[in-house]
Amino acid sequence: MDVLRPTLVRIGGRVYRKNLIQEQPFSPEEEEDFCAGPGDCADDDPCDAFVVEETERGFQCRVEVPSPLYKYIIGKKGETKKRLETETRTSISIPKPGVEGEIVITGQHRSGVVSARTRIDVLLDSFRKKQPFTHFLSFALNQPAIQEKFLQFKEEVLEKCSKDHGVSSSLFQNPAKLHLTLGTLVLLNEQEIQKACDLLQQCKEDFVDQITGGKPLTVEVAGVEYMNDDPAMTDVLYAKVHMKDGSNRLQMVADQLVERFVASGLMLKEWDRVKLHATVMNTLFRKDPTEERNNTMPGKSSSKERESFNGRNILKLFENFYFGEVQLDSVRLSQRFSSDTSGYYATSGQL
Repeated sequence: MDVLRPTLVRIGGRVYRKNLIQEQPFSPEEEEDFCAGPGDCADDDPCDAFVVEETERGFQCRVEVPSPLYKYIIGKKGETKKRLETETRTSISIPKPGVEGEIVITGQHRSGVVSARTRIDVLLDSFRKKQPFTHFLSFALNQPAIQEKFLQFKEEVLEKCSKDHGVSSSLFQNPAKLHLTLGTLVLLNEQEIQKACDLLQQCKEDFVDQITGGKPLTVEVAGVEYMNDDPAMTDVLYAKVHMKDGSNRLQMVADQLVERFVASGLMLKEWDRVKLHATVMNTLFRKDPTEERNNTMPGKSSSKERESFNGRNILKLFENFYFGEVQLDSVRLSQRFSSDTSGYYATSGQL
C-alpha cells in the first residue's frame, strides 16, 4: 500500500485513514520479562490489579461479574464481545444469562488478556454506575410513638395547608417506612449482598461499638426543612434528627460507615458528610407510591416528572414540630421496594 495514499474507511459519517501497521515478532520470553518486578510496571499498567494465569495454550484471566451485567459485555447481537475479542486477540467466555459465574478471558499473549480484562473492567464500572440502586444503609424510625406523631403531623398539615399549591395526602411517607438513609448501594447478586453484610459486621467491630459504647443512640426527631432552594417549589420535606445529648456520635457513625463502604467499592462517594434527615413528604410519591422516599438523597435527581408543592406555610407552621425521641440500636442493609412483616423494608443484614 502506498503510505502517501492510504485506504479511506467511512465509519458513522466520518472518513478515516487506514494506516499500514508492521507488527514485530512476538517472543513469549520478552512478555514474561516485561513486568518482572513491582517497580517494572508503568504507572498506568494494571498488571498487579488482577491475576493472569499462564496455561498450556497461553494465558487466562477470570472476572467475577454479576449476571445482570453480562449483557453489557456481550452487546447488541454480540457486537461488543466480538470487538473486544478481535481487538485484543482473545477469546471471552461468558456464562449463560441468569447463571452466576465467572467471565473467562483466554489468549496466546499476556498483553492481550490484560488489555481485554482492563477494557471489561472499564465497561462494567461505567454501566454499574448507571444501575438503579438496590439496597441502602438505614436507621429505622418507625417506632409506634414516632408513627403516631407523624400521622398527627400529616393530619394537621392537610387541615391547615391543603389549599396550598400541590399539597395532597399522596405526598406523605408511609409511616411504617420512616427512616434515615446513610447511603445507597447497587448489589446485583447474593455474593455482593453477603460482602456488604460482612463489611457491616466488620464496621461494628472496628469503630461502631467504640463510638456508641455498645449502647443505643438516643436521638430526637424535631422540626422540618426542605431540600431545594425555593420553599414555594418544594419536592422533598424532611424531619431533622439530632442526638439528645448534643454530641455528634450519630454523625460520626454515619460518616465512617459511608467512608468504609466507599473504600470497599460497594458505594459511590457523593458528599463529604452524610446529611441526616427523615423524609416525610416527597413529590415522587404522588406519581409512584412504591418509590418510598429512596430517590431523595441530597443532590439526586429523578427522571420522573415531578410536581412541586408550596411548602412555605408548612415550614412556618411546623418549623419546630416534635416527632419524638427514639433509640437507634441497629444499622440495616435494607432492600429497596420491599416490606417485612412490620411494614418496614426487608433487611438483608444488620449490625
